[in-house]
Amino acid sequence: MRVVGSNGEMIGVLPTHEAIQMAYDAGLDLVEIAAAADPPVCKILDLGKYKYEIQKKKNEARKKQKVIEVKEIKMRPGIDEHDYQVKMRSMRRFLEEGDKVKVTIRFRGRELVHQDLGLKVLDRVREELDGLGKVEQMPRIEGRQMVMVITSR
Repeated sequence: MRVVGSNGEMIGVLPTHEAIQMAYDAGLDLVEIAAAADPPVCKILDLGKYKYEIQKKKNEARKKQKVIEVKEIKMRPGIDEHDYQVKMRSMRRFLEEGDKVKVTIRFRGRELVHQDLGLKVLDRVREELDGLGKVEQMPRIEGRQMVMVITSR
């Protein structure tokens, strides 16, 4: 097997028992790094420290990744202008953070007859968020609700 020393220097190709003896003399472990290589590559190192470093790298990678959440904004077909602007600010913030936004228009009572009002609200939302996000799911009716999903670009 090909043996690499504890501080990264290449020792060379040695028989297994010799490599194990070298690691034992150094008070360290002989760890197989690349089994698929020909000959296999082993390194003399402290196994506990090696496992700790690997775990640390995994945790660091997990911290850096962003989980995309779906944030839901609920509106009504006859939403007031100020309420609409407040909801739009929230949607912009969610999209800037990299999340998806699910815009739901809830119809109550006879409002369901006037689906065109809900569609106008969703069209307005789509136009205002055009540069910030794109529509992943076009508006569609789900029971007494009209739903549209927008993702960040």
